[in-house]
Amino acid sequence: MQTILIKNAQIVNEGTITQGDVLIQGGRIAEVSESISVKSSETKVIDADGQYLIPGMIDDQVHFREPGLTHKATIETESKAAVAGGITSFIEMPNTVPQATTIELLEEKFAIAKETSWANYSFMFGGTNDNLDEILKVDPSNVAGLKLFLGSSTGNMLVDNPKTLENIFSKTKLLISAHCEDEATIQKNLAKYKAIHGDDIPIELHPVIRSVDACYISSSRAIELAKKTGARLHVFHLSTEKETHLFDNKKPLSEKKITAEVCIHHLWFTDTDYAAKGTKIKWNPAVKSEADREGLWKALLDDRIDVIATDHAPHTLEEKENVYTKAPSGGPLVQHALEALFEMSLKGKISIEKIVEKTAHNPAILFQIKDRGYIKQGYKADLVLVDPNAPWTVKKDNIGYKCGWSPFEGTTFKSRVTHTFVNGVLVYDNGKFPNRGKAERLAFDR
Repeated sequence: MQTILIKNAQIVNEGTITQGDVLIQGGRIAEVSESISVKSSETKVIDADGQYLIPGMIDDQVHFREPGLTHKATIETESKAAVAGGITSFIEMPNTVPQATTIELLEEKFAIAKETSWANYSFMFGGTNDNLDEILKVDPSNVAGLKLFLGSSTGNMLVDNPKTLENIFSKTKLLISAHCEDEATIQKNLAKYKAIHGDDIPIELHPVIRSVDACYISSSRAIELAKKTGARLHVFHLSTEKETHLFDNKKPLSEKKITAEVCIHHLWFTDTDYAAKGTKIKWNPAVKSEADREGLWKALLDDRIDVIATDHAPHTLEEKENVYTKAPSGGPLVQHALEALFEMSLKGKISIEKIVEKTAHNPAILFQIKDRGYIKQGYKADLVLVDPNAPWTVKKDNIGYKCGWSPFEGTTFKSRVTHTFVNGVLVYDNGKFPNRGKAERLAFDR
């Protein structure tokens, strides 16, 4: 494993930016200092003058579609796109084919990732209306957590039995991550607009069908149940200003029992973008109003929302171009998430220190991930260099996703990820992938 010395970087860690050097040896950060001398002629030296060095993003919600949906994506293709975007670790969701709702099926996904992933990995175990016995067999120190779909989405893993939900919340020791949308509200709204438009419902009605109320009803019920049972609850992809008031910032993250995530698309797009983007920005929960987006930003910055993720969920263009009721929800985001956040930073929406907190430090704290998420001596060398003065435009020929498209196509970012290190191995270097490296299964301090 090569010794690498990163010189003259703007090191972003724990709320500060300092110029200095970082030495990588044996896959870990060996030293962080104002100046480190080259110790051997075999040391690879990277001059990072003018660039930010940040801990790699830990994306706590992705859908890499393997097994069973590999015409859309694979763990290999999407993790490779992820490292090109500065994501060094991911947590993948259970709604594959078959669904990861048994220990055996979950371990089959771990086996695929061990052989093919470019980034470090873990997986969520899937909860259903009838697999509580299997849930209770899962070792919390070995798996990221439990995913519950409290609103239907791709894969139809809806858990809607109130007694089952209370049993799960009461008995599992796993961190519960939930997709919160009220199914009854959605189906009522959908029926109303199908009666008017048939299957070809205007995409602009998506946030009306998957409404603010649908999100709030479900999130508030999940939080009420978590408080009643003492369960550890993490609410995925908040999309409404109203929901943000269900969360607080009274305790440090390590002491919170109820936490929240926001995704890149809900921070970037609004319902005014449906006219140009169509079903390419059809997500569940839906992209909503400017007021909702601003409410999400406010809650993110005042720490009611704890982490930023992607909810990377690719489909083929052919699938997305169907009429409303047949076009699946979800889109690819891992390659462009960090650069989108840096663009938002340039516009004054968020500091670079806060980006690092919400994409690296906080996911590591929230999921109790061992030895990752910081630029500290002894930690795994999952590191990313970002050049803030390297404009580039997202085009078909530089998109790494298997599906071959991006909702950011045509967007010019002023910043660019130039280097990504996974466990001390340089896996991405200015558009090239010089080394496969050895991605690792995430370990948890639980």
